[in-house]
Amino acid sequence: MTTLTAAGADAAASAPAISTPVSGAGSSHDARGRRSAPSWAWLGLVPFAAYVVLFLAVPTILAIGSGFFADDGAFTWTNVAALGDPVVLTTFANSAGLSLLTAVVGALIGALVCYALLGMNPEGAVRSTVDAAAGVLAQFGGVMLAFVFISAIGIQGVITVFLKDSFGVNIYENGTWLYELPGLVLPYIYFQIPLMVITFMPALAALKPQWSEANLTLGGTRASFWLRIGIPVLAPSFLASLLLLFANAFSSYATAAALASQGSQIVPLQIRTALTSETVLGRENLAGALALGMIVIVGVVMALYSIIQRRAARWQS
Repeated sequence: MTTLTAAGADAAASAPAISTPVSGAGSSHDARGRRSAPSWAWLGLVPFAAYVVLFLAVPTILAIGSGFFADDGAFTWTNVAALGDPVVLTTFANSAGLSLLTAVVGALIGALVCYALLGMNPEGAVRSTVDAAAGVLAQFGGVMLAFVFISAIGIQGVITVFLKDSFGVNIYENGTWLYELPGLVLPYIYFQIPLMVITFMPALAALKPQWSEANLTLGGTRASFWLRIGIPVLAPSFLASLLLLFANAFSSYATAAALASQGSQIVPLQIRTALTSETVLGRENLAGALALGMIVIVGVVMALYSIIQRRAARWQS
């Protein structure tokens, strides 16, 4: 009996201690209380959410509403049917052609600038200056940019007068091209190149030096590295940047409005004309239908940009 009692005592001493229900319930309650504490971090998103609602959601809803509804509130297809008019199709073709041309030229020149910066010290003066200038010039558009080009190469611009007086060269001999659709190419390229530098430089800088070293170790050359490794890896990023440049040019308005004050060669200017004259082509609310067409095109382009950018992000991580 004594042996059994001692064994029982030893077993009880070696058994793990069991918490009392009262203390356990209190600990669980405290943990739940800590987990369920309200978080106010979402308040930081309120300004951005308000900005998105006011300047993106509301204009989109208004464009769709004015495109599918008449002034009396009745549903109609008349406004949307105006998108098939030859005049409207021409403006969309002009906008797409201008955007594609300036996007391709800006992407190619911008990629070359990024390649030239690749071998420089990221903290050096040249690299820092170019990065800062690209950040500023990418947003330098609108009336200010139009004024710069008018002052430089306008009909009475400084360069125009200098070429005419000094060399007898009249750059406006065949018409006032700066104030027409061809005149928008140079201003658009002006802000497309810095935007390409901003968007493409991180992808180019993400190329790992180990890839080049492995290529050389296996008997490759610098040309083979770019043909077999560099260009295939950078292709998604380049295409994504190209789509971003296209969307940027397609939606630009202020520069074109300041330069091409007469006529409606591109869609943003056609929208302006429709807003100032609601009977364009005999249809009311044509501006809403045009804006709806732009929203669809830009939405498709940005969706493709997002898909390609996700693919490119795998190589940049």
